Amino acid sequence: MRDFSGDHAWLSLNTATVRKQGDLLAITEACARHGIGAISPWRDQVAAVGLEAVKTAVRTHGFKLSGYCRGGMFPADASKLQEARDDNRRAVDEAAALDAACLVLVVGGLQQHSRPGSAVSHDIALARTQVEDGIGELLDYAKAAGMPLAIEPLHPMYAADRSCVNTLGQALDICDRLDPGKTGALGVALDVYHVWWDPDLYAGISRAGLARLLAFHVCDWLVPTRDLLLDRGMMGDGVIEIRRIRQAVEAEGFAGFSEVEIFSELDWWKRPMDEVLTTCIERHKSAV
Repeated sequence: MRDFSGDHAWLSLNTATVRKQGDLLAITEACARHGIGAISPWRDQVAAVGLEAVKTAVRTHGFKLSGYCRGGMFPADASKLQEARDDNRRAVDEAAALDAACLVLVVGGLQQHSRPGSAVSHDIALARTQVEDGIGELLDYAKAAGMPLAIEPLHPMYAADRSCVNTLGQALDICDRLDPGKTGALGVALDVYHVWWDPDLYAGISRAGLARLLAFHVCDWLVPTRDLLLDRGMMGDGVIEIRRIRQAVEAEGFAGFSEVEIFSELDWWKRPMDEVLTTCIERHKSAV
């Protein structure tokens, strides 16, 4: 396993980690000041300052993009399917324009939550079918753009609204059906926050192998968790065996960035950006 204790060369900042402290251009300036060489931006943050401005900032600072957040939200009724299709193709185009390593897919849950305005449904099996159909269709477009798609399984507490793909095994089943040749066009984004609890996690990591492991996200699970979405912890402050999970991922040959992604309305979003980035660097060395 790589030794991160001496520097933070393999730290990437998911820009949601400091989204409340400044816009994306301010975040890129701060990352440059702290010697953080990789980022993973969110589409709304890009839209707020303009894609061309972000491209310039990435080029100026020499950033690499460990990923781009996010495509997905596939389930929809007939009136919203074209909207979902068009939105995901735009996400692929933006990720390609920024030369991201992959487009992360948060696939969506029940259709009325994935695409507001869709008819109310309680059929999670239908949602999962629509997810796989949507990924399969998008995959052809993404291949033409040279943009790998990374399915991110989310914790089951998000099954209704954010993702009906809740285990690494589910995500890999979709990958194997849609990309049986393991071409590198389809894989997974492994976020420790969402998968740490899974009794089949390590078997899943071995099954994924290098061909499917496209991104690795870190933060921590706090006890108690005060908000199901917005109370992620800084690495080392919670209960996740982060280093053991990274060891398993790297044993498969993964040698990419450890992407810090923290949603923290109650703590880290309230602190100065430089303090947050300094702490991310320290914990990347000591806890990741």
